[in-house]
Amino acid sequence: MSEKGILRRNTKGTKAQDMYSWPEEAFEEMDSTLAVQQYIQQVIRRDCSRIEEILEPPEGQDEGVWKYEHLRQFCLEFDGLAVKLQQECKPDTCTQMTATEQWIFLCAAHKTPNECPAVDYTRHTLDGAASLLNSNKYFPSRVSIKDSSVSKLGSVCRRVYRVFSHAYFHHPLLFRQFENETHLCKRFTRFVTKYDLMSRDNLIVPISEEEGEEELSMLQRDHNSDEVDESYS
Repeated sequence: MSEKGILRRNTKGTKAQDMYSWPEEAFEEMDSTLAVQQYIQQVIRRDCSRIEEILEPPEGQDEGVWKYEHLRQFCLEFDGLAVKLQQECKPDTCTQMTATEQWIFLCAAHKTPNECPAVDYTRHTLDGAASLLNSNKYFPSRVSIKDSSVSKLGSVCRRVYRVFSHAYFHHPLLFRQFENETHLCKRFTRFVTKYDLMSRDNLIVPISEEEGEEELSMLQRDHNSDEVDESYS
């Protein structure tokens, strides 16, 4: 490591509030094959609500690598929502991967696309995304990526978005609490529209911040009301 290099590592015993607290570094000074990932994570840590700043590539950055690294980062953060969903998204209650009544999604993890519980669909989606994004066949380098490999990112985006839509329509309080903390669905929606990775017709989750805050307040009131009713039953 050079004298100007920054050690990006949480040492043993680092407290949670002190994690990832190394100094920021200009992108052009990041001397690593992981520079794009490090830069994206740096901007997210600065303020995860500044969507356009996070999605704006450094000058001269290869667009294919930029899209690839962002999707990797989305999947890393998406784990947080998947863990929260396990609290209430059960195979016996969410027997299908659905959003609205018009949307039932088949899981591509099987030999032939098949229905499976939403929680299993979520796990299969993350496993499939990890397998593709870490494939030496399609992504042998994180510095240069072939167009034919970049074209495969859209299918991952569609499957990840389906989990967002399921959470929004079937677990709204959990979704809104997670979204208010991370702005992940809003960032993901802006990402796929900015880079034409999904059809706008398939983007069914509202992403207005004002609507989200009002909706969370209403959901919390309803949730508290339900708890009061149950306590007096």
